Amino acid sequence: MALSPYIVTKGVVLRETETRDADKILTLLTAERGKLSVIARGVCRKGCKFAACAQPLAYSEWTLYKKGDWYYANEGATLELFNGLRADLDAMALGFYLAELTEAVTTEDAPHQGLLSHLLNGLYAVSILRKPLPLVKAAFEIKLLCLAGYEPLADACAYCGCPDPQQPYFDVLQGVLRCGTCGEGRRGFPLCRDSLAALRHIVYGDPKRLYSFTLGPEAQKRLSAAAEAFVSAQLERGFRTLDFYKSVRCMNEPS
Repeated sequence: MALSPYIVTKGVVLRETETRDADKILTLLTAERGKLSVIARGVCRKGCKFAACAQPLAYSEWTLYKKGDWYYANEGATLELFNGLRADLDAMALGFYLAELTEAVTTEDAPHQGLLSHLLNGLYAVSILRKPLPLVKAAFEIKLLCLAGYEPLADACAYCGCPDPQQPYFDVLQGVLRCGTCGEGRRGFPLCRDSLAALRHIVYGDPKRLYSFTLGPEAQKRLSAAAEAFVSAQLERGFRTLDFYKSVRCMNEPS
């Protein structure tokens, strides 16, 4: 029996690039094959049967075939469009950032079930559960880096071993926790009791309950600052979608 030339896989559209002749190049994140570059021919034409699948952040089942170094879309069926994102510019902007951040830590031709599940859970938390955007952003950033091999040590002070650090600081460069009086000269982001508890929940807790916590404004501010700095320190790059998200949030904040 001849093997089928087609590949069936489920994936999220991380990014799209429009080309000539109404085509798009899609960057998909799949569980089995990691990051794939897929040419979707004619997807911008009216009447294309899988146009909805080719939207950024859409989760779909694709039938692909490979020709040379490229994958080509043959069919597509949407599984989840996350319409809650598309109805809110702030939420959509955060979704774009979650996708770009995920793309930064994924590779081609390698299984990425954990990262795909994490991205889907984050988009679900924003679109359907309507969790506070700063909470989702911070939790997503920290947990994504854990999954990508950058898990911080948050169980005790890295210097004195105290499980309940006094005046806790998160050293985002070293990825460790410390007391305010330990690690003299080391830079870090100050945490409070609640933001430290949230950090530990994110790093060590059940991934299915990642967003099941609440924080007051000050604790959330501390966690958010530490999470964003942790991403910057570990990945050593910026994200244009993060800049866009911040500009949208700034624009929509009450004066």
